[in-house]
This record gives sequence, C-alpha cells and structure tokens, in this order.
Amino acid sequence: MTLIRKPFSRRSILRAGAAGGIGLAAPTIFTSNAWSAGYLNEPTGSTVTLGFNVPQTGPYADEGADELRAYQLAVEHLNGGGDGGMLTTFSSKALKGNGILGKKVEFVTGDTQTKSDAARASAKSMIEKDGAIMITGGSSSGVAVAVQALCQEAGVIFMAGLTHSNDTTGKDRKANGFRHFFNSYMSGAALAPVLKNAYGSDRKAYHLTADYNWGYTTEQAVKESTEAMGWETVETVKTPLAATDFSAYITPVLQSDADVLVLNHYGGNMVNSLTNAVQFGLRDKVVNGKNFEIIVPLYSRLMAKGAGANVKGIFGSTNWHWSLTDEGSQAFVRSFGQKYGFPPSQAAHTTYVQALLYADACERAGTFNPCGVVEALEGFEFDGLGNGKTLYRAEDHQCFKDVLVVKGKENPTSEFDLLEIVEVTPAEQVTYAPDHPQFAGGALGTCNPGA
Repeated sequence: MTLIRKPFSRRSILRAGAAGGIGLAAPTIFTSNAWSAGYLNEPTGSTVTLGFNVPQTGPYADEGADELRAYQLAVEHLNGGGDGGMLTTFSSKALKGNGILGKKVEFVTGDTQTKSDAARASAKSMIEKDGAIMITGGSSSGVAVAVQALCQEAGVIFMAGLTHSNDTTGKDRKANGFRHFFNSYMSGAALAPVLKNAYGSDRKAYHLTADYNWGYTTEQAVKESTEAMGWETVETVKTPLAATDFSAYITPVLQSDADVLVLNHYGGNMVNSLTNAVQFGLRDKVVNGKNFEIIVPLYSRLMAKGAGANVKGIFGSTNWHWSLTDEGSQAFVRSFGQKYGFPPSQAAHTTYVQALLYADACERAGTFNPCGVVEALEGFEFDGLGNGKTLYRAEDHQCFKDVLVVKGKENPTSEFDLLEIVEVTPAEQVTYAPDHPQFAGGALGTCNPGA
C-alpha cells in the first residue's frame, strides 16, 4: 500500500480499505511549522508530561499493575535508559532515546478503579492540574470509551490501553483516540475456525456476559461467528461487573441443554466464574453425547495464573503472548524480565507499544500538537513491535495485525508458562469494513487541539 500525503492535510492520506493489504511504509517526517498554532498543555520547558491512567484497584487491578510497569519501562527507554527495548526493533527510526522532541519524558498516574466516573476524574485532573499532553491506559472498555470522550473534549490525545469492545473504535470512536489492542470482532473471527475444528459445527452455547459494553460486543461477536458455522445459542445471561460469586449463574447452565459455556468475562470475573463452573462439575459433564466445553473469548496470562489448573485445554484469544519469537517481542520480554523478574502480560505489551507509537508520531510530526499526532498516526504502517506488520487504519484508528488463538497448557513448566499458541490468525482474516454492522453508528469527527 502506498501512502500519499499532501503537506499537512489530514485528508491527503490514501486511506486503508477494508480488504487492503498491510504493507510496510517508511516513516514520514513532518514539519512543525504546520502545527505552530497553540494547543492545550504545550510543553514550554525541558520536559513533557504523559498521564498513565490505569486500574490500581478493582477487578482489573492485576492488569493495571502490569500496565504501569510497562509504561515506566517505556519512559526509561524513551529517555535513553536501559537496553532500549523495542526502540531497537521498531521499523520507524524516529526515536533516538533522547525523550520526545528533545524533551525528557515525565509522567503522572491515576487510578481508574475500573469505573468510568473515577477514570474520567483522574484523567481530568492529570490534564488540568498536571499538564499532561497525552492520556493513556485503562483495562476496561467502559473506562476507555469514557476517557476517550473526555480527551476529545479537552483536546489531548488518548492512546487506549487494554480495551477490547468493538465500541471503542466503533460507535464511540473519536479523532483524538487510538487503539492498538484488538477487538471483539477479531476474537470471534479468529476463534470460530479453531472451535469448529476442535468441537464440530453442531453445538449449543450458553453465554454468561459481563454487563457492560465490552461484554455485549464480545457476546455478539462470538455468537455471530459461531452461529455462522452452525452452532445454536440457547441462552445469554448478563452478570454484574462487581460479582465475585457466579454460582447462581452456573446452576441454570446445568439445567439447560447447552454443551458449551462461553464466559464473556475478563480479569477477576473470569477467574471466579471459571472456578465456579469447574466446581459445579461442568468440565466433567457429557451433554448431547458430547463432552461439555468452556470457552474464554479473551484470555490473558494474568487470568490464566489466577485460574490455575482450571484453564487447561480451554480455548481463547489474546492480543500478544510473551512466547512469541519475533525480534520485537523478545526484545520487550528481555527488557521487562530484567527489570521486574517475570514476563510481561498482553496488557503490558499493548501499553508499552502505545507509548512508543505516540512518541514516534510526535517525532515524525515534529510537534506535540494533537492534530499533527493524528496526521502522523492515521494510515501508519509499522513492524518490529510484535504481532508482525501492523496498520493504524485511518477510518477508525484501529490497529490491524495478526491475532493469537491460545489454549490453557495441559503440562505447564512454570507459573508463567500457562498458555500455548495454537493458531496465529493472519490480519487479513480479522479485517472488516469500517462500516461493518458491529461497528456502525460512529463518526471520528475532527481532531481537537484544545486551544
């Protein structure tokens, strides 16, 4: 794919089509004069402040802790410390380890509490009181959508953390927001062929779904992809995000004629619901002449660790895994492991990458002006950050890259070696049209520099 840019015009990009190939383009360098007009929190001294807004409490706190570790590592590398990590493998060579545009990177943190209101409040404080020029983080799509809207209103860039709902780059997409993480549609598209091969096309599925936007879109994506291959959905039940005991939701599954349970749960919710399902004997049941199966559409190493032996043999999808052997992934695993003593999670990976992508966009644009950053990221193609060649699509600010299907290891060799990659789904298989029905209703609008 060729990118055509007329100087400083957002609309000059030859936008990536729904089925277009994902090739690698050389980084484009912009001139800061085009964005010399004032913008919110323009750095005037020798430093620039980024806002790391992560769940330090609540059901996704484990992911938040790993995100914060990754952000701190990214800052270290951006400022020239450590071994440079993925700066050494990133296909764009704009970053030199001297901060961003020659300014030392500093950061402030906030606790989203895995609550939208708390997340907006902490992001607002970082923007207004601390002068943060970019907000990033979160491990909940409800939080991501809320903070992304705030950043659009305020006039700063939002580099989403772990957010999997279709809505983030679908009906709630914003010009100032960008997502590196994959989404619900991609999980469904990657999982369906693997599930059909493993369990057949004649199955009856029962869904337990976290009662917020991520749960809804994940249920829809998996439901549509499995029904398309012949499965029947017998029931869908919403569960509170704050729930810790799912026993009352498991009992009706036993009384149905379902032979598959789909747990559209994440973090502590998934650990608890899977544990309850195993305690109720679901994995030992035979229904409709078939062994009962459980599916976890969105997996993480941290969840697998929490659920222990209960994850063995259970399929799911993930954005990235520390066992990938590409040069970028291994550089990150090495840096993270040396600093913290254990391998990074997918939450850590996506947030580290987002920090680098933001910094790189500023360098290529020659400015911190949000509109310059938007221009630099839209249609940007890159490699060397894990997941193979990747495209930041201009139409919706969604990254397109390979998706991993994994399952719980039967014989793990350590507390970190819990998932095995069973399929690397190519980006082409999970790519969809920008106006796909699961993403309908949203419009990017225009960038807001906040001045």
